This record gives sequence, C-alpha cells and structure tokens, in this order.
Amino acid sequence: MSIFSTGLPLDKYTKVVPVFVTINNEYAPYAAAAIHSLFQHSDKKRYYRVIILHDGLSFVNRLRFRSLVTKNCAIQFKKITNSLWLRAVVSYVSKRKGMGDFFSKAVYFYRFFVPLLFPLYEKAVYIDSDTILRGDVGKLFDMELDENLVLAMPDPKVSGIPEFKEYVENALKVPASEYVNDGVMLMNLKKMRKEKYLSQMVEMMKKFDADLVAPDQDYLNVIGRGAIGYIGPEWNAEPTAEYDEGTMLVHFNLFNKPWHYKNVPGEKIFWNAARGTGFYGDLKRQQQAFDESKQKSDKEKVGALIEKAGMLAKRGKVLIKKIEK
Repeated sequence: MSIFSTGLPLDKYTKVVPVFVTINNEYAPYAAAAIHSLFQHSDKKRYYRVIILHDGLSFVNRLRFRSLVTKNCAIQFKKITNSLWLRAVVSYVSKRKGMGDFFSKAVYFYRFFVPLLFPLYEKAVYIDSDTILRGDVGKLFDMELDENLVLAMPDPKVSGIPEFKEYVENALKVPASEYVNDGVMLMNLKKMRKEKYLSQMVEMMKKFDADLVAPDQDYLNVIGRGAIGYIGPEWNAEPTAEYDEGTMLVHFNLFNKPWHYKNVPGEKIFWNAARGTGFYGDLKRQQQAFDESKQKSDKEKVGALIEKAGMLAKRGKVLIKKIEK
C-alpha cells in the first residue's frame, strides 16, 4: 500500500464520516494535533476519512500526517490546483491590504470548494486546524441538516467584542445573535451544490470587492442567512482551564495560541494531542522562539483587526449583499 493511500477503500466502506481540514505547510503542525485528537476520540465501530485540502504540502509533512492513520481512520490529501474558482479567490485576496496573517490567504476559502470537488458526499464536517476534539466527531456528522446550508455555532467573539458586534450588524446587516463562526461546521454539500454557493460567493467578490474583517465567514453569513442552523457551544468551545464532560471540541480561535504562549487556558489538551504527532518538537521550538517582539506583534494584529471592525461599522455602509437571481 502506498504511503499516501487513504487506507479506506470507498467500495468497501460506504458509510465513512468525511472530515475536511484546509491548511498550508505553516498550519500543518496544528492540524496534526487536531487530527490526532479526532482519531483518539473516534468510534472504533465506524470509519473516518480526514481530507486535507492544501496548496502544496511538503513530502515530510505528508509522511508525518500518514503516521497518524489507524485501522478505522484514514487521511487523504487533495491539492487545490488552478481553476477559475481559485483564480477568482486569489485575485480577491491579493487586493486586500492590512488584513494581517489571519485572513489574508486563499486557503481560508478552500472549505467552500468541497461541494464541487467531492460530489460523492452529501454532507461533511469541516474543522479549523486550531481545534482539538474531546469527543466523537461522528456525533456532529449524524446531526440532521434539514434544509440548512450548514450547522455552525453563533460566534462568541461577535457577542463579546462590541466592535465585532457593530460590524456584523451595520456592515453586513446580519443580527449578531445569528452570525456564526465557520471554524466548525456540518456542511450540507448537496444543498450547496444545488444553490451554487461557490458561484454566488465569487460573483459577490467581483461585484463588491469588499475589504472585510473575516471574509470567508462574512460571505457565509450573508449568503446563508435564513438557511443556517445552530450547534451548541460544546462543539466550538472557548479554551478554559477546565472542561465539563459534555465539551466535544475546543477552538483556539484568534487569541492565546498554546504553540505561541505559555500558561494559556486549555494548553494541556493541546499538548496532549500534539505529543502523539511528529510535530511535537517543532511546536515546542516554535513556542520558545515566540519572543516578546513576536508576542507584541501578535497582539497588535489582533488589536488592528478589532479596530478595523469598529471603523467599518461606523461608516454605515453595507459592504456585501446576497445577489438575488
């Protein structure tokens, strides 16, 4: 068997739980911890396939990922290659200035390529690379989508940070209580194909050419408004020192990454997951190298993002609208 074989023949296992992750080489170590935690908490009676969408992973990193494969958990690699969709996204991203490292790369949009690239699936789970599973992701996959495009959790950063709240309500015209975080989703791939979600998003990019705070997420909330269902906070929990038994997934979103900072909430579960990967030493060295100047720059980027949200909110201009046919 090839070292890059997925390990789960589709003709034998028809009820695979597909989970997508989108990364580049930079995010490979964090994704490995996420995937390792997912495999650790899998139901041994089910089969799981993690599909890594990437823009060119190194041979060494692919080998490291391959070492995580188990009897019921496989890994598949899919490089995003040149296409009209990719060129449109890259063109849009290349015009954005002052967005920092958080939202400046086309890789953030790869999650919305899934419906077209994988027509064999009617639904799938998506998780960001900065997540750690504490429960079986198959339980999220089993949830009923009904007619929703996705199931996701209302974003706690929007309700907790005034500038973000004003931004989504004034610049996007989405109620703050409805605005979801797209870092963890159950995606209705069949409905997204039917409604040509990717085409809608690209058309909006070209028409409005808007400089947004969280582009991939903002487009989802505007396009999907009225067709987004909700999952509970147990599936997209904030990092804390302790978790109750019901917490299924922890998301190290935006602030206090444990691979950058010491003594941050939730670091124990991250390092426990990272320890079982081939990236543990790299992550420890990365943390040690993240000195005061880098920490200062990191905090400035987050501050600039919040400031940008407040500035756009005060302009009173709606930045993007769904294009009705």
